[in-house]
Amino acid sequence: MGNDTAQKTSDRVRRAIMTFVATGGLGSQIGNHTDQVVEQLGRAIVAGEYPPETMIPLDPDISEMFDVSRTVVREAKKTLIAKGLIQSKAKVGTHVRPASEWNMFDPDVLRWHAALNNQRPFLEDLFEIRLIFEPAAAGSAAKRATDAECVTLSKLCDNLASGKDRAAVAVADLEFHKMILKLSGNRFLQSLGDLVQAALYSLFIAEANERNDQETYEFVERHRAIVTAIKAGDAKAAHDAMVAVILAGRKIDLNI
Repeated sequence: MGNDTAQKTSDRVRRAIMTFVATGGLGSQIGNHTDQVVEQLGRAIVAGEYPPETMIPLDPDISEMFDVSRTVVREAKKTLIAKGLIQSKAKVGTHVRPASEWNMFDPDVLRWHAALNNQRPFLEDLFEIRLIFEPAAAGSAAKRATDAECVTLSKLCDNLASGKDRAAVAVADLEFHKMILKLSGNRFLQSLGDLVQAALYSLFIAEANERNDQETYEFVERHRAIVTAIKAGDAKAAHDAMVAVILAGRKIDLNI
């Protein structure tokens, strides 16, 4: 039963991150001309090519840049406005909004940040929010998880240890953390995991690439400690074990 649940979770996660792992090119991300303009302008804004408070090109110029109609440009701008990246004013033009006003839970905005060359500010924010909600979720899971659900968590830990490659380990890591959020019993936390899963995958695969065999063993054992605490119904131990897992990842990703 636990293996079947873990496999279904794995399949769902793999489907969910296909978009993320394909971002080396436009590929399936670009279904039409509007999507292409959104993708290119969004990436450019997040990368700082158009800094906050500066104007983006005028509609006729964007139309020429991408060889699209002005209708396409207008639709693309509406999408970027909805993501919080730009603001348009009549007779003034369209300017980039401050980064503090961007919708960081928008999947595209997260994905564009995860693709940055200088990810440090983004990663610092991501680790900070993880330390706020994931330990709390682990503590809640310790009060709610059934024996069968603990078996599923243990299986996910086994997958962390036996992953055939770095990508498989990263997927298993993502599955584990999303399962903890689910077991918290809080629908908001579960939705939060769905929102940030692409960014988490980028973290986990980067961490997997940096670990040697001994570090991988310690990494798996830290996750097993979470399962042990949840199985024992020890909310504080589960909370603290999750903090240890996140801080260990933070040390790798931020080189601290």
